[in-house]
Formats: sequence, C-alpha cells, structure tokens
Amino acid sequence: MRREHLYLPAASIGAAGGLIAYGHYGRPLLVFPSEQGNCWDYEDRGMIDAIAWLVNDGRVKVYCVDSYDGDSWSDRSIETEERARRHGRYEAWIAGEVVDWIYSDCGGQQDIIVTGASLGAYHAANFALKRADLFPLAICQSGNYDISTTGWGQRGDATYFNNPMDYVANMHGDHLDWLRRRVKLTLVCGQGRWEDTTGSLESTRRFAAVLAAKQIPFEIDLWGHDVPHDWPSWRSQLAHHLPRVV
Repeated sequence: MRREHLYLPAASIGAAGGLIAYGHYGRPLLVFPSEQGNCWDYEDRGMIDAIAWLVNDGRVKVYCVDSYDGDSWSDRSIETEERARRHGRYEAWIAGEVVDWIYSDCGGQQDIIVTGASLGAYHAANFALKRADLFPLAICQSGNYDISTTGWGQRGDATYFNNPMDYVANMHGDHLDWLRRRVKLTLVCGQGRWEDTTGSLESTRRFAAVLAAKQIPFEIDLWGHDVPHDWPSWRSQLAHHLPRVV
C-alpha cells in the first residue's frame, strides 16, 4: 500500500499541517481525527487496517489530516465565538490547500467523501453541509453536532454558521433545495459505554430529527448497547459503511 506523509503549507493557521495519503487509485476519502488528533491516528488506531482491502483494491484513496482543535474548539481559555473564528482558519486550509492537493493527487477534481469519529464526526458533517460542492458524502461516527454546548461566553455569527444543529434548522429556499439534491450524511453511533456520557447518542438522534425535518438525505445507524464510544467500534462501523459508497 502506498503511504505518503507530507506537510502542506497553511498560511491561514500560520504553520504547515500534516497529511498522510494511502493508496494509488479510488475515490478520495478525507479523514478528520478525533479531538486534538493527528494525521497518523487513523493508522495507529487500526482504522487503515480495517479498510485496507478497499485501498488495495483501488476503490478508495485515504487522506488523513491533522486537527486544529487545540487552537480552536478545544481551547477552553477562550469564548465559543473566538473558537469558531479560529476554526475558520482550519476551514480555509481544508477547502484550499488540502482539497487542491487531493485533486492533484487524483489527477483532477473529484467529489470527496469525508469521515471522522467523535469531534471528527462533527467536522465531517459541518464540512459536508457547508461545502457540499466539495464534500457531498459524509460518514459521521459518534459525533456531537451542537458545538455550542462545548463552550462558554459570547456566541455570534461565527458560532452559528459552524453549528449544524443551528443553521440546518433555519435553512430554506433554493440553497436547501440544492442541498437536498447534492448531499447525504450517514450518522453512526453505538448505544454502549461512553456514547451516553459524551452526549454522542443523544446528539445523533437530535441531529437526525433536524435533518429529517428539512428533508436532507441521511440515514441513521444505531449499533447495539454493547458497542462503546471507542476505536474498535469505529473500525467495525467504517468497514461496514465505506464499501457501500466506494
């Protein structure tokens, strides 16, 4: 399996961001790590091994990126609105340098699937809904889709427009009609240990209700009460859902 580790310039965040690419051919899959994670986490946690057959068969090319959470959503010293503004720097890097590099690596523009677990699931959903032109499919595992619940202090436009539970509920008109034709989200969550204490199970159910009310294509897949909020669960879930879209 081809494995290429590089650092892409990221002027928006003032540093180079890490990216690891796996595979030679196939549909591109962009992976967001869990909270404050790194581009090598997916490999270290066995996620690449779980889908290696898809990579080796040329059905998918995987691109794992660093997070920027430590300077944005996970920085408890600053108010939610400032966290959201800082997240905008990460968004600019992903939609700019990362997407351009993926296009170059794939030999041209292609629709990119996004995925992630825990906070990575939030990123996958948020990027798909805000930039469905780039990311029309998202596989979201054990996420919390109301980012405003994680912070404190002032909340303004930056928070609102990065909080799917808020902005999806108020979508309407031509953009909503286009989104209904363009995007699809798969929301996956276990019902076992830590899925309740992290809020992931409740948030998944609530977010599914918001998507349903707006008739945005999605499916929800709740695994059993023996399936915890942890990497072994996410390996099995990804190995189940990814072959359906590549």
